[in-house]
Amino acid sequence: MADVIRVTFRLDAEGPAFTVKGRMAWALHALVEAGERGCTPIDRPAPRWSDYIFKLRKAGLTIETLDEAHGGAYSGSHGRYVLRSPVQVIEEAQR
Repeated sequence: MADVIRVTFRLDAEGPAFTVKGRMAWALHALVEAGERGCTPIDRPAPRWSDYIFKLRKAGLTIETLDEAHGGAYSGSHGRYVLRSPVQVIEEAQR
């Protein structure tokens, strides 16, 4: 996966452009790339997925959280995040 550090996007073809940086840009890139299958912290390890999602939602994006069970020695559940807002990526900057 690309090391994306900045994403500029629109929620509406004629609406204003928004820019997110750092881990928020990385997470948004991952969500756009994943499409309907979404992302989990298991698929794309990162320290604070819930924080990235919280901040992206605060920026106006609709992101659904699906609760999924997992087995193994530390069985339990995790969230799968699915981007529901139609996002038009205008520009991405990579490291």
